[in-house]
Amino acid sequence: MLARRTRITLAGTGIAAALLIAGCSNNSGGSSGTPSSTATTPGTSQASATGKPTRTDFNDADVTFLQMMYPHHAQAIDMAKMVPGKSQNQQLLTLAANIEKAQAPEMAKFADLLHSFGKPTPSTTMDHPMDGVMSQDQMTALQNATGHAFDTMWLKMMIAHHQGAVTMSNTELASGVNPDAKTLAHNIITNQQAEIQQMQGMLTQG
Repeated sequence: MLARRTRITLAGTGIAAALLIAGCSNNSGGSSGTPSSTATTPGTSQASATGKPTRTDFNDADVTFLQMMYPHHAQAIDMAKMVPGKSQNQQLLTLAANIEKAQAPEMAKFADLLHSFGKPTPSTTMDHPMDGVMSQDQMTALQNATGHAFDTMWLKMMIAHHQGAVTMSNTELASGVNPDAKTLAHNIITNQQAEIQQMQGMLTQG
């Protein structure tokens, strides 16, 4: 969506807490303060301490999908965390809470799968454009918005963000081979398309 470099950062301890709550039985990955779960999805296993993969049923498309979706979700959670202090719209407050509740545990699953492929937990900083990712200027504008203007801006930005995630997930379904990554992609498409329709309806309502 954007032709410039985009920096995405987790909202500090807020994201860490969300991931820990979402995966209360999981352990921390432990590097650079970035939380990650050590629980694996069905059919996966943790990579060895040497970083060697414990699975071979993946290709470059699977790895790219997981590595890019991790910071993509991180930004969505950052946006969701803005809502309680900015909006009085109960429907928007509920939607933002649901987005955070769904995407934090998905981030842990992305990291788990990458570990099983012998890959490290992804960075939350991406130095190249991704579909639907907001620039730092856009995130700052959203943070500075208030009232109805914030609600409208947030919905438009999250629709674009979700559309980017759907595009990336469709690419995974077309090009990936790992069954767990493809299941995650399918779930993202189903859930986020439903939320796109909901947000479009909220914009129409004014």
